[in-house]
Amino acid sequence: MSTETQALQRYSLSGATMGTRYSAVLYAAAGLNLQVIRTELQQAVDQVDQQMSTWNPQSDLMQLNAASCGQWLSVPDELMWVLSSAVRISAESEGAFEIGVGALVSACGFGPEKPLSALPGKQPSAREVLDIDPGNGRVRKQMPITLDLNGIAKGFAVDQLARCLERHGITSYLVSIDGEMRVSGVKADGSEWCVALEKPIKGQREVLGSLALSNTSIATSGDYRHWREREGTVFSHTMNPHTGAPLLSELASVSVLCTSCMYADAWATALMVFGVARGAQLAKAKRLSAIFVLRDGDALREVTVGL
Repeated sequence: MSTETQALQRYSLSGATMGTRYSAVLYAAAGLNLQVIRTELQQAVDQVDQQMSTWNPQSDLMQLNAASCGQWLSVPDELMWVLSSAVRISAESEGAFEIGVGALVSACGFGPEKPLSALPGKQPSAREVLDIDPGNGRVRKQMPITLDLNGIAKGFAVDQLARCLERHGITSYLVSIDGEMRVSGVKADGSEWCVALEKPIKGQREVLGSLALSNTSIATSGDYRHWREREGTVFSHTMNPHTGAPLLSELASVSVLCTSCMYADAWATALMVFGVARGAQLAKAKRLSAIFVLRDGDALREVTVGL
C-alpha cells in the first residue's frame, strides 16, 4: 500500500432523490471541499429527476408523453442519451427491455394515477414509434405511446454521480441509489468494495450474500420491493412487453454487473423478463455477469453467469 493511498480519508455524502436517497462513499485527500461536491451530486440527481420522472408532469419525459404525434420536441442531452440507449437495448434484448410500457405500468397502479380495472394490453415498442434525432436534439412520436424510464433512469443517475466525483479527480468511491451501485478503485486499505446482495423477500431486509467489487456497476431487478395484488394474483412492477401484462416468473431477482450502471439496470430488467433459461443464454452471448435468484419452494437457489 502506498503512502498516498494511506493518506486518503473517508467521506460519506447522501441526499434525497427519486422518492429514496442516493449515497456516496469516497476516499480522497484531506481538505476536500465537501459542500461543493455535495451540491454537485444533488444537482446531478435532481437533473435526472427533472428530465425523466413520471411523477412530475412538468418533466421532459412527461412533456414528450403529452406531445402530439408527429410533433418534434427538443430534449436535453441526458434524456436523448437515455432514450437512444433504451431503444438500442430493446433491440439487443429482443424487446425484453421496453420503455413503451408506461400505460401498462400506470394501469397496474405503479404510477401517480389510480390503477385501472382493465389493462391496456400489449403496447407498441418505443423503437418502432420514436424518431430520435440526436444531431438536432429532438424526438417525435409516430403514434401515441406512454414512455416509462424507471428501468434505466436510476442506473443512469448513479453513473452521473460517478461522473461528478471523477470530475473532481476522485477515483475511489461507491455511489448508489437503492440497489443500483457503481464502484471505482479500492478502499484506502487496498481492499475491494464489499457489496451486499439482498434476499428477495417481501417486507424484509436480509443479506443473501456479498460480492467484492472494483471498477464495475451492479443493478438488481426483482419482485420483492414494489408489488401489488390484483384479483388474488401478486405481481411486481416489472412488465412483460411480450404479453402486455405484469411479469409472472419463477425468478425472484436478477443482478447484472457491467461497467455502466445504466446498462446494468436495463439488462437486469431484460433478463428478469426472459427468465433463467433464456436469460442465462443471453447474458453469456452479451458477455454480461449475472446472478439469477429463483424461488425453489421455501428455499432460494442461485444461478450465476460470468462470475
